[in-house]
Amino acid sequence: MRSTPTGRQLRLGAELRKLRERAGLTSTEAAQLLGIKQNQVSNMEAGRHGVSPERVRTLACHYKCSDAALVQALSDMTADRKRGWWGEYREILPTALLDLAEVEHHARRLRAAVTVHIPGLLQTTDHARELFRQVVPEFSPPDIEHRVSFRIKRQAVLFRDAPAPYLAIIHEAALRMRFGGTSVVKGQLQHLLDMSERDGITLKVLPFAAGSFSGSGQSIFYSSGPVPQLDTVHLDQSHGPVFLDAEAQLDTYRVLLDRLESLTLGPEQSRDVIHRLLNDL
Repeated sequence: MRSTPTGRQLRLGAELRKLRERAGLTSTEAAQLLGIKQNQVSNMEAGRHGVSPERVRTLACHYKCSDAALVQALSDMTADRKRGWWGEYREILPTALLDLAEVEHHARRLRAAVTVHIPGLLQTTDHARELFRQVVPEFSPPDIEHRVSFRIKRQAVLFRDAPAPYLAIIHEAALRMRFGGTSVVKGQLQHLLDMSERDGITLKVLPFAAGSFSGSGQSIFYSSGPVPQLDTVHLDQSHGPVFLDAEAQLDTYRVLLDRLESLTLGPEQSRDVIHRLLNDL
């Protein structure tokens, strides 16, 4: 029995519960079909009890789920039992941050849209440190360093042999923010240019000239799973990331990101904007 299931384990349980509810079955009825106790079903759906691939397929059969791709994706989620690097921070950082790293690690595609801050996966150490220094209530120096190191380790997803495609939509306002002074800003802008040249990374600037747009003021991060039903939206809030995975929410943010991307400059034009800003410093 798990006392503290990870975000991925919680998500698997939640998806199993959705399948059961769509089948119109109570947890007691599901338990009777499986020949187990009702509390075992509840614990599986709460992520507190492990589930085997075979049991996932059995549940899908009883729930009359004919979506083979979804069933396979859920089965695959049960097979990954390795402890991720983020586990090292379990007693140090909030659980939501660990869940964010886990989601990014397993994502098949990543998209970000930000209006004030540079996306975390593209921040330099100095830029990230300056941001954490501005948090209210203030973090202690050790807390700042823990968060900085965690943020930089998250960026490993962009340096794997076959990284998930990553699209970063950055508003011109974020590029003009002077976090940390001129030297830090220069380093951050140059880092964006360098990262934009890497395979799998697409950086697009949303210029002031685009005018008003849907979702302004939000920082949106979208992680695509192996099937659309397992996508995740994470919104960056002052108290930490908030995760959304209801189908209606996913549909909304897919449309929102598509609209934002339609307003952006192309990759080459976006690099030109960053070059000009860098040269003006």
